[in-house]
Amino acid sequence: MSDLKLFNTLTREKEPFVPLQPGEVRMYSCGPTVYNHPHIGNLRTFLWSDLLRRYLEYRGLRVTQVMNITDVEDKIIRNANAAGQDIRTYTAPYVDAFHDSLAKLRIRKADHYPRATEYVTEMVALVQQLTSRGHTYEADGSTYFRVATLPDYGKLSRVEIDTSSEYSRIEADEYEKESARDFVLWKAKKDNEPSWQTPLGEGRPGWHLECSAMAMDLLGETFDIHTGAVDLIFPHHENEIAQSEGTTGKPFVRYWVHGEHLNIDAQKMSKSLGNIYTIREIEEMGYDALALRYALLSVPHRTKLNFTTQSLDDAKAALARIESFLLRLDDVAKSAPHDAAHADEGGDALIGKFLGEFQEAMDDDLNTAGALGALFTFIRDANSAIDAGRISASDAAGIQAALMKVDPVLDLFPARERNLDAEIEALIAARNAARKARNFAESDRLRNELDARGILLEDTPAGTRWRRK
Repeated sequence: MSDLKLFNTLTREKEPFVPLQPGEVRMYSCGPTVYNHPHIGNLRTFLWSDLLRRYLEYRGLRVTQVMNITDVEDKIIRNANAAGQDIRTYTAPYVDAFHDSLAKLRIRKADHYPRATEYVTEMVALVQQLTSRGHTYEADGSTYFRVATLPDYGKLSRVEIDTSSEYSRIEADEYEKESARDFVLWKAKKDNEPSWQTPLGEGRPGWHLECSAMAMDLLGETFDIHTGAVDLIFPHHENEIAQSEGTTGKPFVRYWVHGEHLNIDAQKMSKSLGNIYTIREIEEMGYDALALRYALLSVPHRTKLNFTTQSLDDAKAALARIESFLLRLDDVAKSAPHDAAHADEGGDALIGKFLGEFQEAMDDDLNTAGALGALFTFIRDANSAIDAGRISASDAAGIQAALMKVDPVLDLFPARERNLDAEIEALIAARNAARKARNFAESDRLRNELDARGILLEDTPAGTRWRRK
């Protein structure tokens, strides 16, 4: 068995992944800031974090995943005030939209979704510990982290900080990456902002603080993997390291795994260009969430993804090919002899080659393009073997089992809804009865009705099969 290797931003190298505790993985994923509906760039990051978790489990490891929900920060406060709402009321629909989008994309639930507003006590305790270790100072009622007290600050991002210069204090949650020096841990109360009465004074936490408090509370002072998008490397993740290691004196995270940006038609997503898409907008364009999932998975996470409508069309075609193959396997499993010609050239050899190539690709820093390439090579070769009569019914069952082995990782196979399936099967049976009775007008009518429902029919020697468009 080859080793799973992950590109670690901390070392800038692909490293064999070895968990801190044998057989167990503790993983923290930066989650949403709930001031709007998640867009497909956000969803790509959440999707590959889930893919990493799935593949770790495929490799036999037990994974605990934590994903935070940021429900207090500058944009949320500004928008809630404009709407005349408290932040809990304002963020509620966006928290729901986040979970709904994950469900549509088949992203499995994390084990914990802690909210920033639920972790104020833990954040205050962390600041107190930092103060006791000499890493903080107060100014105008706020508490700041003094970057000069941590000699290896910048080790993740490789950002150079001139510790001999006069330090600027950064308080806002929104600021340019280049401007961060000393950063705020606890913000003094301001008018028209939510606040908490604490030993640090009345105020609210800084953005970076929440992740350190949540991660160490739920996963321990040192844990295995931290995921997020590349734009979080500096200052957010750099500051997480400073807070956490400044508190404990121990390494915070062993593997930092970051995903690249998503561009739309070769342009960066931006409100001014009007090219920020949500999953609902993708559906309104006539594509389903499974096509979006495929398109997002088709490019490995450390490669920039140029998202276009053509990529969605290509995804639909790829999914149709997968579904047609699954249906053909069903036919072979039902109708083929149990012993095929040249059995030694049949299913077993194809299965072994496919599973080996799939794992080799995924072990290489989650190379999803390679894994999907292995899948479609498998489909092509299996179809050729079926055409040549080399696949028996038992071979077909073995191929189905191999596909089901990788499906928990990719999760791209069509989901059949039992009630709807039964209704469709009844219409197909009625259409076939009309054909047998040579009532072609009724047969055509039923076929057209199924087509209007998005169902494509294919008549084969083994009977009529169907799939969604």
